[in-house]
Amino acid sequence: MLGLSEDVWSAVARISKKDQPPRAVQLIRAELVKVMALDDPNGLGYRIGDAVGVYAYFDYDDEPIYVGQTSSSFRDRVSRHLTGQRSDAVAKFILDPFEVASVSMWSLPHVAVAESIKKPGHIAGAAEKKALLNPYEYTVYKTLETQSKFHAILNEGVIQPTELVELPPVVHARIIPEGLWEDRKHSDVRIARRAATISRLSQMISEREVSGGMRRTLLLQARRLTWLAQQRIHEVGVELPDAEDATIGDE
Repeated sequence: MLGLSEDVWSAVARISKKDQPPRAVQLIRAELVKVMALDDPNGLGYRIGDAVGVYAYFDYDDEPIYVGQTSSSFRDRVSRHLTGQRSDAVAKFILDPFEVASVSMWSLPHVAVAESIKKPGHIAGAAEKKALLNPYEYTVYKTLETQSKFHAILNEGVIQPTELVELPPVVHARIIPEGLWEDRKHSDVRIARRAATISRLSQMISEREVSGGMRRTLLLQARRLTWLAQQRIHEVGVELPDAEDATIGDE
């Protein structure tokens, strides 16, 4: 076993699962637990993590990057995306959890307790709840699409148009703790990460039969990378080639 003694492997096996991720991952998970414990403004006495509704992710520039809905709970769905559990959006390299700096959640208590039309007297099933959530998801999507500097969101699938509805009060919270914020927000780190995401996404597109939505996502990610790289150029004051660039080239 890679040259390690049985005693060493035994010691590794005794490390509890919660202590295995790196410190940064543990800190973000702890922050996410705090966020999910916030009060639900639309459900008196309840926590936002237990609610159902529509959610959105934002990057470090407060740019909306993904919109979704859940008929189970925010704690379940958001954690699935951001803590490494199974997620189609993450698996397809559409959503990079590293890019998510904050989350917004619009809770809809009436959906959670909605009565089934097909089975009167019973709570509505997932499909019926999805139908109830769709107008709210579309409204959030269109609202954030307008606010986006790119006028687009990274979602692969098309969110079916519906009538726009009035949104309830929202819970918006940062999931990156203060101690990690500056390192995670650093433009060079984000540029490298975003470029890697584009590479993986483009490789998947080249090897598989994919949806048009994935190709749109690739284009948007490229635009986001270009914008971020341009911002970084301005931040460091590199506008034209200078003597230092020539020296570096000679070396």
